[in-house]
Parts: sequence; structure tokens; C-alpha cells
Amino acid sequence: MRVLGIDCGTEFTGYGVVDLLPDNRLVCLDCGDIKLSKRQSMAVRLSHIYLRLHHLITQHQPDEVAIEDVFYALNVKSALKLGQVRGVAMLAAAIAGLEVAEYSPLSIKSAVVGYGRAQKEQVQHMVTLLLKLDAAPESPDAADALAIAICHLHTAATLRAQAR
Repeated sequence: MRVLGIDCGTEFTGYGVVDLLPDNRLVCLDCGDIKLSKRQSMAVRLSHIYLRLHHLITQHQPDEVAIEDVFYALNVKSALKLGQVRGVAMLAAAIAGLEVAEYSPLSIKSAVVGYGRAQKEQVQHMVTLLLKLDAAPESPDAADALAIAICHLHTAATLRAQAR
């Protein structure tokens, strides 16, 4: 199973593509972030995110997409902008005919680190270990996207095992 994990953000949107092999090994195929300019209008930034995600989906042909669920935000304007980015990510997946799974930050950290209140550095470290990477992803957003993909792969594997 191949999953595209997306860590939505208004400045950087992280992505990570992870395969779960038949022997249960996790393999990172690609990761990085989509850098957005604050100088561009929100419409242009959203277009850029959509086009880049569409390219990644076409290139890697994931089976499913996983994104971080909405979290509590004090700043309403930031939350609305983040919601727009999440909507574009969901749209890119839906247009490609892919299912979208959503996970809370607590669930993602619990699945990857074993502790729902883990720090970003701990997530980066565990992603590096689980994927047997030579070095941690440069971008914390890419590491978070890989963590989201890993969370989904673990959750999907558990659900398949329970269905048997």
C-alpha cells in the first residue's frame, strides 16, 4: 500500500510518500515541502498547492491520501486559511479518485512516537528510525507528512487485521 501524507500549512505544506511492503517494511519514496510566498494572493498559493499535489499524485500513484485533521486554533483567520489549504488537498485527492483519511495530531504522534504530546524533534527522530533514513528530513513539515502517512499505514493495517 502506498500513501501520500500531507501536512497542510499556509507557508509550507509538507508531503511524504510511503510504501508499506508485503514484509511490513516502511519505505520513503519521496518527501519535501511546497514553499509558498506570503507576497502572493491566497488564490495563487492555493493554485500552487493544488498543482504540486496533482503532480505528486500523478507521479507516485498513491493508493490513499492522509492529512492532519483540523485542530484547535486561537487565531480564526489562520484557521480559515489552513482550512482552505486542507480543502485544496482534499480536492486534489478526490479528483484523482483517492480516499482521504484524516487524523488528529494526537493520533499521529501516538502512532509514530507512542506519546500524543511528543515534540516535533521526537517525531522527526522516530520517522527517521521507522523509515531507516540516513538523516532526518530537512523540513519539519516533510517529517510531519511522513508521520501522517505512517499513522495511516499502521491504522489501515490494524483495521485489515481486525476484519479477518
